[in-house]
Amino acid sequence: MRDLRVSVTDRCNFRCPYCMPKEVFGRDHAFLERSEILTFEEIVRVVRAAVAVGVRKVRLTGGEPTLRRELPRLVSMLAEVETPDGPLDLALTTNGSLLERMAAPLAEAGLTRVTVSLDALDDATFRAMNDVDFPVERVLSGIAAAERAGLSPLKVNMVVKRGMNEGQILPMAERFRGTPHVLRFVEFMDVGTTNGWRLDDVVSAKEIVRTVGQRWPLEPVGRVLPGDVAERWRYADGAGEIGTIASVTRAFCADCTRARLSADGSLYTCLYASKGTDVRGPLRAGATDADLVTLLASIWRARADRYSELRSAATASIPRVEMSFIGG
Repeated sequence: MRDLRVSVTDRCNFRCPYCMPKEVFGRDHAFLERSEILTFEEIVRVVRAAVAVGVRKVRLTGGEPTLRRELPRLVSMLAEVETPDGPLDLALTTNGSLLERMAAPLAEAGLTRVTVSLDALDDATFRAMNDVDFPVERVLSGIAAAERAGLSPLKVNMVVKRGMNEGQILPMAERFRGTPHVLRFVEFMDVGTTNGWRLDDVVSAKEIVRTVGQRWPLEPVGRVLPGDVAERWRYADGAGEIGTIASVTRAFCADCTRARLSADGSLYTCLYASKGTDVRGPLRAGATDADLVTLLASIWRARADRYSELRSAATASIPRVEMSFIGG
C-alpha cells in the first residue's frame, strides 16, 4: 500500500451521469449523517497508521471534497504527518466548482497537488455532463486560481463517454497543450451499479491516443512507477504530455498500490469492491495506534482484488460500491 484515497464526504454538488446520476441521487437520497462521518482527528489517526504500513501519498476525495466544512484545517493537520521519506504527498481531486475561493486557503494549509475533473470545454456539453447546469467557465477560473496559489502543475481528468463528449477530445488536448498541466483521458468505467455502463459507451485509450496523435504526433513515455494508473504520452513537438487511464481495456490490477477510505470509515482495497472493512468501529471502541496498524496491514495482505482483469458478463451482476462513495 503506497497510496490512500480518503473520502471526506459522500455529498457532491454535481450529478454526472457516469458517477452520481440524478435519477438515483435525487432530492430524497439519504446521505450520511454527520455522526457517521469520520472526524478530522480520526482521519489523521488512520493516515498515520497507513504511513506505518507503507503509504506515502494521500489524496482527498469525496463526493466533492471541497463541500466538507473546514477542509483546510484537515489539510493542515495532514501536512504535519511525516513519513520515513519526508513529508506526506498530499493531493486533492475536485470538480473545481469551489476551487476559485478554496485554492489559496488549501495551498496555505499545505496541499501539494490538485487534480480537476473536467469533461468538456464546450459549455453546453459540460452542463449536460454535470447535469446541474454548472458553467465550464467557473471551473476554468478555479484552475487559474490554483495556478495563482502555487498548485501548478495540475492534473486534469476527462472521463470520455461515447455519444456525450468524445467530440471534446481534441479541444481539450489543444487547451492544455503548451501548459505545465497534464490532461488525462479516463475510460468510462463500470464503477458501482447505477451509471448504466455499457461496453459500447467506452472510448478506448487506444482510440483516444490515435485521435490526438493524428493531430499532434505522440511518443510513448509509459508509467513513472509500476503502480501509476496513467500511461503517459509526450507530444513530439515538446508541447507537454497527456495520459490515459484505461482500467477497462488495459487492466492494471497486478500493480495496484491504492486503498480507499470511505467517509464513514470503511477501507476498500479496490474501486470495484463489493464491501469494505470497518475501521471506524475499532477507532471509536478505543483501538490503539498499534491496533490500527495491525488492522490495516491485515486488510492489505488479504486483498485478492482483480475485477478489471476478470471483467466479463459473469462479473456484471456483482454488487459494487458507488464511485461517489469512495472517491474514484
